[in-house]
Amino acid sequence: EIKSLLSLFGGQFTNNQETYGKSPFWILTIPSEEIARNLMKRTVCAKSIFELWGHGKSPEELYSSLRNYPVEKMVPFLHSDSTYKIKIHTFNKTLTQEEKVKRIDALEFLPFEGKVNLKKPQHIFSVLEDYGLDPNCIPENPHNIYFGRWIADGQRELIESYSVKKRHYIGNTSMDAGLSFIMANHGKVKKNDIVFDPFVGTGGLLIASAHFGAYVYGTDIDYNTVHGLGKASRKNQKWRGPDENIRANLRQYGLEKYYLDVLVSDASKPSWKKGTYFDAIITDPPYGIRESTRRTGSQKEIQKGIEKCPESHVPVSLNYHLSDMFFDLLNFAAETLTLGGRLVYWLPVYTPEYTEEMVPWHPCLKLISNCEQKLSSHTARRLITMEKVKNFENQDQYSHLLSDQFLPFQGHNSFREKYFSGITKRIAKEEKSSQEGKT
Repeated sequence: EIKSLLSLFGGQFTNNQETYGKSPFWILTIPSEEIARNLMKRTVCAKSIFELWGHGKSPEELYSSLRNYPVEKMVPFLHSDSTYKIKIHTFNKTLTQEEKVKRIDALEFLPFEGKVNLKKPQHIFSVLEDYGLDPNCIPENPHNIYFGRWIADGQRELIESYSVKKRHYIGNTSMDAGLSFIMANHGKVKKNDIVFDPFVGTGGLLIASAHFGAYVYGTDIDYNTVHGLGKASRKNQKWRGPDENIRANLRQYGLEKYYLDVLVSDASKPSWKKGTYFDAIITDPPYGIRESTRRTGSQKEIQKGIEKCPESHVPVSLNYHLSDMFFDLLNFAAETLTLGGRLVYWLPVYTPEYTEEMVPWHPCLKLISNCEQKLSSHTARRLITMEKVKNFENQDQYSHLLSDQFLPFQGHNSFREKYFSGITKRIAKEEKSSQEGKT
């Protein structure tokens, strides 16, 4: 959700949080303005942040609140040598210019001594009015009115500038730019980190991490995707061009210097020596919907009755159960992350059956956050963030502890079956309703 943040730097307001929930405004207590600015340098979820000076449910309550705000906190921004302007922001309602001017004139009791400068003011103040979220039922008066000093804007422009629509190389499952930056923030990606994606696809998650100065690396089992070969995903383009690849995407944004490499590799059989390599593992595993869940097998795993492959043949590709995938992913993260490093990944769930106990765990990893994104009426995916808090010792030691907790995902492509069963039922219901209407 896009939020406008109203910050209190040691303020005196009581936060009864009617502003939480579905409101577009949040009141936060932040230790300092510097921290607030640093927050806005990273977030793509918040639009702007203001130092809150007054709040009320009516103009009278707002003015009373402003009169009670300490004058000594106002003076540094209102003295005679300063320049300023006042802006009016309304959510879910449009005001005329006359109405805006009237609201500005009503603030004449504030001790402004500086000069108005509409083009390049030193300080910007805003009146923020909240008219709810229902565009079909706009109230006459706002639910809440706020007044504050603008501190900084968020990084919403990154969503447009890194849009997948403008990207050189994309695939069927390229991650949305906004979600990519959210995942990088959950992973606490910073300059000179090494970030790894074991299901790299077309590298959308690497781009977001590289934007924050991290060196990026990835693997994928699909040879064509890694090398940018095969059919194109763009409309009116049949085949991918010779220069369509992950490196070209990073070059497009001036981030090629952060590109380490991308290899064709199986996530179920990582070819790494024991050790800690990564500051963050950020990934979006396949769910079996638009991309299949596969791993490499061996001759012993080939079903009986199939002729043995020659020694030079690449091992057969087998189905990769979701339970096995998350088991391997958590073990790999526990072994290769630095202490304090983070694993960020998407967990697909069938909503009617979901419980928090279904979220995979590991003795070396601590759950930091669990956020939901709805996919349909009956399915969702959870953005899981975990932090390594204990050094990895022996895989066999953890296998016994972890075997039972992955039972909810047992079964061949169970999420895929439930995903499409819901769609089939919905189509059948719609067809039945249509037939009854005709009758």
